[in-house]
This record gives sequence, structure tokens and C-alpha cells, in this order.
Amino acid sequence: MTAPEHAGPRPAEEREALLRMPGFGSLWSDHMVTARWTAGDGWQPARTGPLAAFSLHPATMAFHYGQTIFEGLKAFWRPDGQRALFRPGDHARRFARSARRMAMPELPADAFLAAVAALTRIDREWVPQARGHSFYLRPFMIASETHLSNRPAEEYLFAVIGSPARPATAEPAPIRLWASPEYVRAADGGTGTIKCGGNYGGSYLAQREAAEHGCHQVVWLDARERRYVEEVGGSNLFFVEGDRLVTPPLSGTLLAGVTRDSILRLAGRLGLAVAEAPVTLEDWERGCRDGRITETFACGTARAVAPVGHAVTPDGEWAIGDGGTGPVTRRLLNALLDIHYGHAPDDFGWLHTV
Repeated sequence: MTAPEHAGPRPAEEREALLRMPGFGSLWSDHMVTARWTAGDGWQPARTGPLAAFSLHPATMAFHYGQTIFEGLKAFWRPDGQRALFRPGDHARRFARSARRMAMPELPADAFLAAVAALTRIDREWVPQARGHSFYLRPFMIASETHLSNRPAEEYLFAVIGSPARPATAEPAPIRLWASPEYVRAADGGTGTIKCGGNYGGSYLAQREAAEHGCHQVVWLDARERRYVEEVGGSNLFFVEGDRLVTPPLSGTLLAGVTRDSILRLAGRLGLAVAEAPVTLEDWERGCRDGRITETFACGTARAVAPVGHAVTPDGEWAIGDGGTGPVTRRLLNALLDIHYGHAPDDFGWLHTV
């Protein structure tokens, strides 16, 4: 990594004031990491420099043909003053899978890890200390070639930016989900298993529909029958049945969430059985009404663990449990946060200190 150029960070007093309640995705740290790839030369050395705007030609291929991918991961303040990245290797591998599916060059895992570590290191003072707060890193890649041919680009830009993130509190507000009857997120053979921009841009009309029904997010159903529950916006979904967790299987249309995998592995420590099994919308409603399904929660890097209080369809709605945060959801969230912040041993080897 080349030596950083320093344009002057924010004054410490201003930074500390901003970190008290950072919000999400609206406040940025002082630096970024960039690297370029060309068909002739491959990946060039990454550069750490001041956060700055890109200058892109109107014919930049990313604008026209959608070759954009990204990841989201977090760094946390540790009791010993170190900062730790959560499962960066898993994010590196998923980033490579996304690139491969989108006919983009794969960034080697060690280069991905070096980039996110470099930004965390140079902007270490932007990592909040409060429990629940974090430093959210957004690695992304775009087709940067200037051309209008409908083909994979021959030039790409990789970058990492960082943003202090609001807390995932011990008592997050339950969310309402809208089961979209018309729109689908992904189909077999598509891009549902990766993090590309089109997956998210294509969801906003359904998200607007959800808001019109008083809901926070969309719960997506399968593309073939519109019966099977898949995932929620940018999150995976879990159902609690007594001392068992059930989550839809990775069928080829769901994103393999890193937090999803963490929950599956944490469940055993808490004495919970786990099952990856299909769940229909009818099963979900019936299970909630007869008391078999006592809790439902969404999970992902951005939201950590969020309880689902109500599900809404064109035919009506139903509450999950008492509509609040259930005990299993709360235990899993706190178990995850305890590992993030060094209040419980990292028996899984998930943390990479910087």
C-alpha cells in the first residue's frame, strides 16, 4: 500500500461531537482506499488517500450496464484499545464471488483484507467506543472504462470508504414487513446470491409499496410460486419455534449473509437447535396464530438483529408473539454484540484485530 496523502482530518473536537450519534451512511471518515484494474496490467497497488470525489466520464460503463458490486462489514472498538474487523475473510470471499458472477476481475482476498485494514488503521479515531456503535466499511467496485459497448469493461475501480454507524441497541424497535404479492427480488440462475447494485435498485418500487402499507421493509417471496419466504430487503430472516431456529435454506436466490451464518453458529452455544428449511407465507401466519412461531427476526451486517413485530399482506396482517422483542432475539443480539466488543471470548476466530 502506498503512503497516504493527508489533506487534513477533521479536528478532534468536531469528530468526537459527530461520533456521539453518528446515524448511518451519512457521515464519512477522513480517508479512502482505491485500486485500479486494467485488462492489460491487472491490479495496480492500492492507494490510501484523503476522501475525495471521483471524476467520471458520462460514458463510464458502470452507469450504463450495471457492473457494480459491494460489501458491507464493520470494525469495533475493543477494551484494550485495539480495533477489530468482524469476519473480513468471509466478506472478501463473498466479494470475489460477486465479481465472478458479474464478469468483473476478482480482487485477491489478501488485497481486500489489506484495504479494509488500512482504512480502519488510518481512521482508527473514527471507530466509536460506545457499545452498539461501529465503523461501517463499504468496499465496492465499478466498471470505470469509458465506452458504450455492451460487454464487460476492461477497466475497473475498487474503493473502500468508512462511516461511523448508529447503534444496534439491546432493545431495537420491532419492524413491520410487507409481503410483496407482485414483485420478486431474484429468480433461479440470477444474481440473488451476490451483492450487486441492481438487486437493490430493483427493489425500491416494492419498498415504496411497503411504506404505503405502513411497513418498514419488504419480505420477498420466491419467484416461482410466490409462497415461500426468502429474505427481507438486505437481511436474512429467522423464525423461533420454542428452542429451535428455522431459516430459509440457501436455495440459489438468497444472499448467504455473514450475520446469518454467525447466528446459526451462535445458536448452539445458547442451547438452540437450528434448521434450514422452507417456510411458506401460510406456514408463518398459521404458526404465529397458533403459538408455534413465537418470534421472528431479521439479521444482517447493517442492522445486526432486528425483531419483526408484524407481517402484512394484501389480505390482512398478524402479530408475531406480542409484537415486541422476544427473549431469544434479545439473547442472540446480545451474544453477538458481546463478541463484537470483547465482552465474550471469540471462540469462533471471527475477529481480525488492526
